[in-house]
Amino acid sequence: MAEEIREFTVEDLASFNGENGAPVYVAFEGRVFDVTASKLWRGGMHMKRHPAGRDLTAEMQAAPHDVTVLDRFPQVGVLVAAEATWPMGPGLPPVLEQFLERHPFFRRHPHPMTVHFPIVSFIFAPVFTLLYLVTGYGGFETTALDCLAAGLFFCLIVIPTGLITWWINYGARPMQPVTIKIVVSLCMFVDGLAVLLWRLLEPSVITGAQVARILFLALEFLLLPMVVVVAWLGATLTFPLGRKKRTGTGGP
Repeated sequence: MAEEIREFTVEDLASFNGENGAPVYVAFEGRVFDVTASKLWRGGMHMKRHPAGRDLTAEMQAAPHDVTVLDRFPQVGVLVAAEATWPMGPGLPPVLEQFLERHPFFRRHPHPMTVHFPIVSFIFAPVFTLLYLVTGYGGFETTALDCLAAGLFFCLIVIPTGLITWWINYGARPMQPVTIKIVVSLCMFVDGLAVLLWRLLEPSVITGAQVARILFLALEFLLLPMVVVVAWLGATLTFPLGRKKRTGTGGP
């Protein structure tokens, strides 16, 4: 006789987290699956970022694999918690939701595909400026300007797609890394725009009066720590640094 399908509340599900020998259960769109047999869930953690004993519906929207992978495992119950929500994210406009359903590529790809361009551009803009100051070769100064322009252009794509990705994958819920990324990204854009306009309106600023030159270079090199902060936080969201050590057997 088939195993009885039981009803789980959020609190019930939380106890099946793989710790201390407990089974490993996860929920998706109201169904609860037993993934204990999966090596990728050993110890109750998947890829060092998805803990078991939770409703992973929203997180699965950003997964690199199809959700049918869960159908390989037995369904042991249904999630009945009233507060559980199973759409892509709260508050999505119907038009956007329909668009993403028809074109799932845009659900998670545009932001990670483009985010590297402003990072690289804003790193190399001050690097080429430094090379120009050291060598006096005008080509380096031109390349620095090109990098600034490219970084600003891609920010116009990366910032909106990042906000949409946060909205879709995390329900736009408050998250400290995301909040810091938003603030620093906007500051980086304003800083880069100021540097580019100053350089275009006053080409001699980099070799002119000492006070203006120092201020200009300070603004340009300020891009480096801001890029590092944004890139670091983005990487930790995708690949968390670690988790608390579990007392159960096995590891992820």
